[in-house]
Amino acid sequence: MQNVYDYLLKELNLDSKSIICAGISGGPDSMALLDLLIKVKKELGLTLVVAHVNHNVRKESNEEEEYVRKFSKDNDLIFESMKIENIGDDNFENEARTIRYNFFDQICKKYKANYLMTAHHGDDLIETILMRIVRGSTLKGYSGFSKIIEKDEYTLVRPLITVTKDELVKYCEDNKVKYYIDKTNLEDIHTRNRYRKYVLPFLKSENKLVHEKFLKYSETLLMYNEYIEKEVKDKFNKVIIDGVLDINKFKELDELIQTKIIYNILEKIYGDDLLIITNAHVKLMFDLINCDKAQGFIHLPNNVKVIKSYDKIELTFEEDNQDKYEIEISDIVNLPNGKNIVVLHEEIDDNSNNIIRLSSKKVIMPLYVRTRRNGDKMEVKGMEGHKKVNDIFIDSKIKTKDRDSWPIVCDSENNVVWIPGLKKSKYDEQKEKSYDIILRYI
Repeated sequence: MQNVYDYLLKELNLDSKSIICAGISGGPDSMALLDLLIKVKKELGLTLVVAHVNHNVRKESNEEEEYVRKFSKDNDLIFESMKIENIGDDNFENEARTIRYNFFDQICKKYKANYLMTAHHGDDLIETILMRIVRGSTLKGYSGFSKIIEKDEYTLVRPLITVTKDELVKYCEDNKVKYYIDKTNLEDIHTRNRYRKYVLPFLKSENKLVHEKFLKYSETLLMYNEYIEKEVKDKFNKVIIDGVLDINKFKELDELIQTKIIYNILEKIYGDDLLIITNAHVKLMFDLINCDKAQGFIHLPNNVKVIKSYDKIELTFEEDNQDKYEIEISDIVNLPNGKNIVVLHEEIDDNSNNIIRLSSKKVIMPLYVRTRRNGDKMEVKGMEGHKKVNDIFIDSKIKTKDRDSWPIVCDSENNVVWIPGLKKSKYDEQKEKSYDIILRYI
């Protein structure tokens, strides 16, 4: 931890006029960071603002907020907090992250902070890189996250990126810094937790300094990405004018530059949360651009519609309707009707319409759950040809008021693969067949 202290004290050009906003949860990572920053504050006389987000999902959340508040008061620090009262139906971790960083941004602007510091560490970097390699991402996305990011009005710094979780826990215990453990981090339901529990221990058994190797990997990718970005910037403005992509000019470019431009388009829409961008989305874009049809369209997450009209491609946002939703399926999806779609990781003895088994080789990943759309059809299991989803609702005696919000599971090419609780499609696999996806409606 001495190297982190030296970095804070000697490499960031901090002085008595510096104002640091620190995102502090109360866990061992953030409390170790806060203790280090307090030591730097005493050394330099700078201003330190503690920003705490109460996620309001565990009974201990309020207790943790009060602990961080009191700790801040006892150490003569400015304390700011917010409580998340309502969370939407999309991926909780992604939505909470957006809320959290919006809050940090507000606090930085309120106090005119020079720096925003978070407690992301070396283990976090490994997990993020592995998750994105498995899921698919951009060159920048595969790098995990940067140690330093220059924002418009302040600099985001992750000073703990060179140390591990174990080192941070030991630091807290050696320095008698109280911390709280989020027990949900031990549950297998979240993807990151499974990497943390099962993959990281193996990697560390192979090389206890594996976090340093991943950091070097990250820095190398970021360096290459920076170079490619310079090459893309000029080309981007030539093929995209007023938000419309010229297909003919686009096809003249090298494939690498084409791919980077597509990713840049998606990043402009979805921000810096690269987890929402996958290889499947990019493939859908390329398929639309290269198809022989003069006109066509595809749907992307968050009501984004990509429209092809002859030699032009345009992205639009479909009309926002409060009753409509489209959510990428990952681990567990909380639906507006109070039910859930859960990704199972082991077999279950159930063949009802509340379970579907799919092969990722036969559907286009990722999968989505959404509300119905005009013209939706499904190839019902055991039947020939297509059947209108609306007719399935009628046959099942689903009330008219429930049809518009009933979950429809489809793949990335909008093929309806399942109407949870009602009907399965031809894509459903028997238990004795080959499949790698099990979804349950509960």
